[in-house]
Amino acid sequence: MSAELSQRLVELFRWVDPGPEASHLVSDVSGWWRDPQVLAELGPALVAPFRAARPTVVLAPAVTGFLLGPLAATALGVGFVPAHKPGDGRLPAGPLTWAQSPPDFRGRRVDLAVPSRHLGPGDRVLVVDDWVATGAQVQALYDICASLGAEPLGTSAVVVDCPPSVATTLRIHALTTLPG
Repeated sequence: MSAELSQRLVELFRWVDPGPEASHLVSDVSGWWRDPQVLAELGPALVAPFRAARPTVVLAPAVTGFLLGPLAATALGVGFVPAHKPGDGRLPAGPLTWAQSPPDFRGRRVDLAVPSRHLGPGDRVLVVDDWVATGAQVQALYDICASLGAEPLGTSAVVVDCPPSVATTLRIHALTTLPG
């Protein structure tokens, strides 16, 4: 990945104060999607650390993963599988394989579902997301892969701020770090 892309990701990012009821700032990554050069470079940059492992599919969680996942899959020339969260709207038809994440940075457990027919033995899965704070959702996605016989190769995220030991254990790679 180019140093220019990393710098541009930082420049286009901002923290937003959602108001007096909020206990924390909220990340605003919308500048990444607006910049055509960043958008063009994200997929290739996300897959670069895992290209030699020859993923056969990209898996990404709702909602931002539904943009990044296809960018990464296109860069690899493989398919994309979305992981749905029941609170984000309509679930896909057909059998789903579910996992619940360990507690995330807010103490929430997130339910994730993948259409069962889209992952299976022989699949080598690259997980992609915009932000990994605790690795909780990554672990749930790896659990789904394991239950379907697929092999999770690792995760590539734009930003990773989980503890280094978690990133190492879950094989998580970051494109950049952001100022707090």
